[in-house]
Amino acid sequence: MKQLKSLKNVRWLSSLAFLIVLYGITGIINPSFLSYSSILSCFNSSVVFTLLAMGIAFVIMTGEIDVSIGSVMGLTATIAGLIAQKGGSPVQMLIYAVLVGIVTGMINGLGVAFFNVPSLIFTLGTCGVIRGLVFVVADGKTTENFAGPFTNLGSKVLFANITMYFALVFILAVIVHLLLTRTKKGKYFIAVGDNPNGANLVGISVLKTKMIAYILCGIFAGISGVAFASKYGQVNIVAGTGYEMSAIAACVLGGISLSGGLGNMAGAAIGAVIMSSVSRLLVFIGLSSDYDNTITGVMLITIVVVDALMQHRSVEMARRKRLLSRTMTNETKEGGEEA
Repeated sequence: MKQLKSLKNVRWLSSLAFLIVLYGITGIINPSFLSYSSILSCFNSSVVFTLLAMGIAFVIMTGEIDVSIGSVMGLTATIAGLIAQKGGSPVQMLIYAVLVGIVTGMINGLGVAFFNVPSLIFTLGTCGVIRGLVFVVADGKTTENFAGPFTNLGSKVLFANITMYFALVFILAVIVHLLLTRTKKGKYFIAVGDNPNGANLVGISVLKTKMIAYILCGIFAGISGVAFASKYGQVNIVAGTGYEMSAIAACVLGGISLSGGLGNMAGAAIGAVIMSSVSRLLVFIGLSSDYDNTITGVMLITIVVVDALMQHRSVEMARRKRLLSRTMTNETKEGGEEA
């Protein structure tokens, strides 16, 4: 019984079950989807979304939000493309991507954690600034005609049709998940999101934790830009627009609460696979991919509403337990006085 209760508390298992059901329904409608190559293709194509979801998961766990990740991805993708045009190395691209991510994360972290500006407003402003930089850096045109083997990295297969990018991201997700769930400092993100005042009382720096969360979010968004440029071989000036919504939806789908203090990286990764699979599943079902954004929006609204209802229910249950314990305590005291 205890094992069953612990399984119910593992929120990412419900997202895994949802993924299996989603694939199963698609397979019933179109049996050709249930082939190894089709299903694996959904996982291989989830690399960019997974990196974005993992990055923003740090921020959401602390109870904040970051809507600038799509523009950060677009900027680093453009920079990677310009470097690729000159035959530069992927290492050089990653260095620039990480630097852009660190700078952006520090700016967002200072604005939100230090100056206490609402995270949605501040990161929305950051998004606009960075999106403007993309136009300047790209000179208002698509970055293409990459030189060297850079574009071949995205499709490089290691074994059993599993791409190198997916294998690396999978290993990264496992490592980060273990660090967040098995180490003391890794649990700080959840602690800050659950109760920031309580976290301060036990010696956890809320300011430092949120700063680190935003820096990590920026780094992951930056790396996703390099993966995007390698995967598609060209970068449009609006690349990454709307990706933040899909990344947020992926996290919530994976069991990470938007109010913070609940969730893990495994759920974010599974949610990213679901979100990246939507457009492919629509094709197999027989619907146009034009419905992609609509379905993503509907899923996000539904998940947020369900999450809010679950949070309200958990709060009410906690209040009832406290009231019941107080009532029992009072009855015990009265019984003792009568005796």
